[in-house]
Amino acid sequence: MSEVTRSLVQRWGASFRRGADFDSWGQLVEAIDEYQILARHLQKEAQAQHNSEFTEEQKKTIGKIATCLELRSAALQSTQSQDGFKLEDLKKLEPILKNILTYNKEFPFDVQPVPLRRILAPGEEENLEFEDDDEEGGAGAGSPNSFPARVPGTLLPRLPSEPGMTLLTIKIEKIGLKDAGQCIDPYITVSVKGAAIFFEFKHYKPKKRFTSTKCFAFMEMDEIKPGPIIIELYKKPTDFKRKKLQLLTKKPLYLHLHQTLHKE
Repeated sequence: MSEVTRSLVQRWGASFRRGADFDSWGQLVEAIDEYQILARHLQKEAQAQHNSEFTEEQKKTIGKIATCLELRSAALQSTQSQDGFKLEDLKKLEPILKNILTYNKEFPFDVQPVPLRRILAPGEEENLEFEDDDEEGGAGAGSPNSFPARVPGTLLPRLPSEPGMTLLTIKIEKIGLKDAGQCIDPYITVSVKGAAIFFEFKHYKPKKRFTSTKCFAFMEMDEIKPGPIIIELYKKPTDFKRKKLQLLTKKPLYLHLHQTLHKE
């Protein structure tokens, strides 16, 4: 086994630990991101037909680990997460992934590798060279029932209140898009990165069979105040550092929000 492959396994292990750590600390958005990105890389290797140094049995195990990562990610995004794949079960897979080159025991969970599909985290999918916006005009690649199952954006419960804490509720009133009628399964993810609140508009692309970010908006910390606010829409990829921003369109299209502050 080459040093390149050993290094790859080490990177997988580091990614697995980051996701599990985020999960343990309650940083669920970050955990989901890490799990989904790692699952995509593992699935790609499990499906590799050429230039792979892993045996077919090892590929099968790698694919099963990817399935478990997806199950844990889905559990974190579900309001019924207590019934889903648990963190303590996922942690049992870390030594298997770490020792994938020598592992020869039965897999601890009754799961199967899923067919390769693009699993993309917020802001990550735009790094793919084949991503574009001009395929929307044609018909879908099949009936809606043939599309792979997709997990909607995270809907976590409201944070518990503490004395002296101020909670923020943001209601998304509407978003201005020139081709809104063509968007399939649209939703908006909300995340806090780089001391700003980001809103990413996502929709499903049947031809490419994955959920893509169409545009994004963000709100600076000094913009947090009660009442309505209108913020601009920017072209992808999502720029969490807010350094290279391009407006989505010259037309006056915005994201309309309403903020409520709760002082406990």
